[in-house]
Amino acid sequence: MKGCFTEDHLYLDYFHQKEDCILPLHTSVSLFLLSYCDCKTFRVFLVSPEEIPSDSQFTDKALPEALEFCLIKKCQLPSVVQNCCLPAVLEKNGTFCRAGLAVVLRHIIRKTYDADPSKKEVLELLGFKKTCLKACAEVSEWTRLCEISIPLAVENFLSLSLDQHQSVPVELLQLEKKLGEPVRVHNDDKIRRQKVQQQNSLVKKGSSNSSEERKSRETQESPVDLELSFSKLTVQKNPVSTKREPSHIRKMKTSELPPLEHIFAEGLYCTLADIVLFPCIHQFWVFCKNHQDKMLELPLISSWYQRVQEIPGVKKAAAQCKMQFVQFHGSSAFQAEHPQRPCTASDEPEEENEDAQFIGGPRPTMTKLMANGIEAVFSPHPHPTWALDWESLPAAVNPGEGKMSSDRALRKQQQLNNLVALVTNLARPGDVIVDFCSGGVMYVFFNET
Repeated sequence: MKGCFTEDHLYLDYFHQKEDCILPLHTSVSLFLLSYCDCKTFRVFLVSPEEIPSDSQFTDKALPEALEFCLIKKCQLPSVVQNCCLPAVLEKNGTFCRAGLAVVLRHIIRKTYDADPSKKEVLELLGFKKTCLKACAEVSEWTRLCEISIPLAVENFLSLSLDQHQSVPVELLQLEKKLGEPVRVHNDDKIRRQKVQQQNSLVKKGSSNSSEERKSRETQESPVDLELSFSKLTVQKNPVSTKREPSHIRKMKTSELPPLEHIFAEGLYCTLADIVLFPCIHQFWVFCKNHQDKMLELPLISSWYQRVQEIPGVKKAAAQCKMQFVQFHGSSAFQAEHPQRPCTASDEPEEENEDAQFIGGPRPTMTKLMANGIEAVFSPHPHPTWALDWESLPAAVNPGEGKMSSDRALRKQQQLNNLVALVTNLARPGDVIVDFCSGGVMYVFFNET
């Protein structure tokens, strides 16, 4: 095990296993992610703290079928790994070591994607801007909860006998509270307006149907935030067309919009945090499956647990790790007692003759300013000569080709007029001009002039 080798080595602690659970849970989580990613780029070592268990003690009951393992003693670890807390990855050059659960899991995802770039759904686990669990546990409460607190709390819970009365670990109560908080995402205003539109359509359909028909329809139609969540898990070849919201919804104030609910641990999309938490919560439910009172104390976690089960990658990983999902009805009972009230707009929908394929659109900014006592004064453009001759440019660079209303296309043209004028004033012969999100107008304009 000294010197260079042909593949990265992944070292995982192996204390003991209990039915379908390998302890410590950090090892169960790592193996679960390897199965989810279908990652074969690592040689996996299970590290026993003492003597290597005999065949009677060591079984493959909880080990993924598709992975090969090598069982070693702690004293056999390379010297650079012996100084680290497992899990740890030693690169094939034998000199660079990554340690810590979050760091190792993020590395597994990156290596999987590098080996097979078609696995975009694996890379999506890193979340928006690829920052999921990137901050270390010492500075991030969320990383600390997922990486350290919950796995340790569940392990301590499992170590006690069933006869001993136990309260729900405080760490799980923290997660329950987290799942009850409003979701904040970078485009939440748009999604919340879509949610109002969907809720209004459900109310409208429900008013003309019997209660039984309405209940059946609501169970068949997924909330817009749930649809968005699962859309991230599939690679879509063609972009989904987005229709403009009716004007009565666009005029709603942000404070009037319904909050987005947690579909997954970090919000609307499945991330690495869900993959870390799922094996831990699963073992907790397995231990408590005969104690319904524990499940009723954690309705949001139980709903989340059942929702994550529906992810194809989770189903596949669970099957390989021989995990039997726990089925219960605690969350549905809670939801029946706390139904979500639809948010409806006070104004009646208005008929509009605008493009049905309108994408995006301005919010009523001027109305908001006036509501706060701010009156905007309009004046002519100080430099009318800055306007480009859009008719002489290729149609492809005209914002009007972007499936938007004529008013919005005009505003986009005005923005680009200003941008080109300022760059023209600053640019010198030999300068390199890089066009970011300007639709190529910079490239075309300066090439033609």
